[in-house]
This record gives sequence, structure tokens and C-alpha cells, in this order.
Amino acid sequence: MGVDYYNVLNVGRSASDDDLKKAYRKLAMKWHPDKNPNNKKEAEAKFKQISEAYEVLSDPQKRAIYDQYGEEGLKGQVPPPGASSFSGRGGPNVRFNPRNAEDIFSEFFGDSSPFGGMGGFGMGTRGSRFQDSMFGGFGGPESMFEGLGGGATMGPRKAKPVENRLPCTLEELYKGSTKKMKISRNIADVSGKTLPVEEILTIKIKPGWKKGTKITFPEKGHEEPNVVPADLIFVVDEKPHDVYKRDGNDLVVTQKISLNEALTGYTVNLTTLDGRNLSIPINDVIKPGYEKVVPNEGMPLTKEPGKKGNLRIKFDIKFPSRLTAEQKAGMKNLLTG
Repeated sequence: MGVDYYNVLNVGRSASDDDLKKAYRKLAMKWHPDKNPNNKKEAEAKFKQISEAYEVLSDPQKRAIYDQYGEEGLKGQVPPPGASSFSGRGGPNVRFNPRNAEDIFSEFFGDSSPFGGMGGFGMGTRGSRFQDSMFGGFGGPESMFEGLGGGATMGPRKAKPVENRLPCTLEELYKGSTKKMKISRNIADVSGKTLPVEEILTIKIKPGWKKGTKITFPEKGHEEPNVVPADLIFVVDEKPHDVYKRDGNDLVVTQKISLNEALTGYTVNLTTLDGRNLSIPINDVIKPGYEKVVPNEGMPLTKEPGKKGNLRIKFDIKFPSRLTAEQKAGMKNLLTG
């Protein structure tokens, strides 16, 4: 049956490219011979096998042959898919020869060392570039790996998130809406060169969202070598409205009325944020500080579909600046009678 490369990397047969990279990073760091000075022979064998498994499974063509024919198909004992000619005793014309494990390791981590600026290192015929003196003050190779958090956390650093304001009208936050945001960013090709591109991101505003709500697009920042792109975050910002103010899940409106209307009755006429007309009669005497509450006419509750906050109507009563003697007498008779 040959070697089970998936088992070597501890991944499933449906493993993605990211899954393979994470597995290789963790295992290669764990079994590198320089990290295992007391068990170097076994470490070299495991490190070589890990590198071979990653080389095969990260290459779509090699992986396809391996998935169909196993290790034997790669190494010439059975024909790969589509092969029409064979040599020797039935083996394929092209045989898979594993690359140097150090070369794979170096390409994976790039020119910079995965060990935080301590320089590169090699194995096999090239010899180790780590010398004992390099670990002075670190307690030896093992403590250096531990101090850096172990192999599982190694690899490219991630850039800090980038935040942008997302201005929304109160109507958009009431009814919900879809916004298209055009962004410009740099992406890196396989050679490491960066190219400017433009992209349209779609943001679906949900009814009831509040100022400060964040929408995250993972890794949509600029790409650059040895750096995981930043997350792009849009932060909802609420535009001022001519009529309504938001207070949590409530909507607040202030009506200016005369003293006569405050005493004799008043009807509030409003157009809601979704275009409906409301007519709300006030039969009570409207005193300073009076507030009329209309249930279920506020902002939608995001976590409770179908429910809304309240509409709160406040009043600004305009008092006359002066009264004639006749008006004063009339008011006295009215209020004391």
C-alpha cells in the first residue's frame, strides 16, 4: 500500500491547501533535527517523511496520481492517469523523486527565519547553521522553541485590522438595505510582486442594526510577503435624521405646539421611516415634561424579529411672551371658574 501521506500530516483526504500548510508548519517545526538533538536520527527520518508528504499533497498533479494509485503510482510502479507509454516492467516514464527536505522548509518559510530573526537553518549534507553559541542566554534550542510558543503558532504574522466608517441613514437601519462598497487593495502573485486591484464588497444591513455594529471581511487588506492580510472592518455610523432621534430601540420625536394646543388638545401627524402615515390624537392636557408613548413604532429588534421599540413623542410648548389685561382676565376666569 505504501506510505499514507494523509496520515503522516494528520489530515483528512479532503484537506484544503490551508489545512496542509498548517499541518506541515506544525510538524516540520516539531520534528526538525535541530530541535531534537538527543533523537536526531529518528527526527531526520520523520522530518524527511513530513516534507515528502507535503510536497506530494500540495501539488495537485502529484496528489491526483497519489489519490488514485498511492505511493507506488508516484514512484513508477503503476501508470499515472492518462499515461500511454511505459518502460521497464510497467512503470511510468516519469518517476517522482522527493526533493531535499531543507529546500522545502526554506521555501515554505521564505528568506526570513520562522524563529523570530535568529537566522535560517539547514540539515543533511549542508549541515546545521545553528551553532550552540547562538543559543547563549536562551537555554539551548529546546527552550528557544518553547519561548516562541511552539511550532503550532509559528508562521507569517497577521496585519492589524483596518476599520472604515459605514454611514447609514435611519431609514436604512429601520428597513434594512444592501450597500456595495468599492475597495482598492494590493494582491501578491506567486513571485511575491504586488498588483493593485479593485473589488466590490456587498454589505447587507439588517433592520435594527445600531451605530457601532461591525461587519468584518477576513483578510481583505493589502497582501505582502510573509504577512497574512488584515481583516477589513466596516463600522456602522448613523446619519442624523430631520425628524427622529434614536434612543436605543426607541424613536424620539419632538413636536412644537402652542399653549392653546397644549390645553385644548392636539393631533400628532407623522410619516414613519417606512413611509406610513400616523395620526395620534392627544386628548390629555399637555404639561411640560409630558411624553406620549406609542408601543411598537420604534426601531426593529435585531434579535427578536417582528418586535420593535417604542415611539416617544415629546412636546415643546410655546408660551406667549405677553398677554393683554383683557386676555389675563379671561384666563383667570377660565382657570378659576
